[in-house]
Amino acid sequence: MKSILHTQFGPPDELQLVEVEKPTPKDNELLIKIRATTVTTTDCNLRNLTFAPKWARIPFRISLGVFKPRRQRLGVEMAGEVEAVGKDVQLFDVGDHIFGTPEPQVGTHAEYITIAENRAITKKTAEMSWAEAAALTLAGNTALVFIRDVGRVQSGQKILINGASGGVGTFAVQLAKYYGAEVTGVCGSSNVERVKSLGADRVIDYTKEDFTKQKEEYDIIYDVVNKISFSRCKGSLKPKGLYLAGAGQELFQMIWTSIVGDKKIKTADAVPSVENLDFLKQLIQSGDLEVVIDRSYPLENIVEAFKYVETGHKKGNVIINVSIDHE
Repeated sequence: MKSILHTQFGPPDELQLVEVEKPTPKDNELLIKIRATTVTTTDCNLRNLTFAPKWARIPFRISLGVFKPRRQRLGVEMAGEVEAVGKDVQLFDVGDHIFGTPEPQVGTHAEYITIAENRAITKKTAEMSWAEAAALTLAGNTALVFIRDVGRVQSGQKILINGASGGVGTFAVQLAKYYGAEVTGVCGSSNVERVKSLGADRVIDYTKEDFTKQKEEYDIIYDVVNKISFSRCKGSLKPKGLYLAGAGQELFQMIWTSIVGDKKIKTADAVPSVENLDFLKQLIQSGDLEVVIDRSYPLENIVEAFKYVETGHKKGNVIINVSIDHE
């Protein structure tokens, strides 16, 4: 089977398309023929710490490999067809169309993968394309955890989402609207109309306006892209306002604000779950959620996909079409 090999840190050109042996599922595993996968910021961090905060780079590098990558395969979400099942598998059958993540395992940048049936995977609906299903798992789950569980967004609240046009941001805008909030999205000039189309009540073009210098105050500020610190946002929060830090870059301030002050910082480790995926799937079926797809690439062009994602300007999700000969 074809698989992408990651052998060194550095520019994306190091990635290689190679032939490897097709895996055999263990007793509790499924063999998945992957139809579509994605290139995410998580993949970029695993490959070269592209978007990792500076304070985390040394421990991350120790974890990933000091001189060479410990993990030579990347890819954290997928949609595909069950081709074989182990003898103990009970939840899925051969022929099922599924999507989800093998986390903490990786390796979806390939034609096949084996995944234990107790991972965050669930059945795809007929209405969802392979690309939509592949892109739903990580970004959709992350937005759901921050909007519903951490932020506890409610009807009548005002929320600002910084990075509203990215993978997580496009889901966050829609979910905040679903829970009844008044949503302000922050993005670049080329994405203003797209963010409006997702339901944002107001969109700020960060190339023209700095929301932290305006008089508007919000119940919640969700900095998806970790570009604006809590100290800069503090004046834009209402009393008892909440700042959601997308990747835990405000750890010291988070601990400090839990002790003093009425404006708080929170973050979360948004681990995907079957329950969350099923909920997101229901929102897509009901028309309350849309998967935004920016670009699609064949597996053999994955280097170009990484180069694009690593510009930091993707709009929604970037898809890798692995095998899409039928829906």
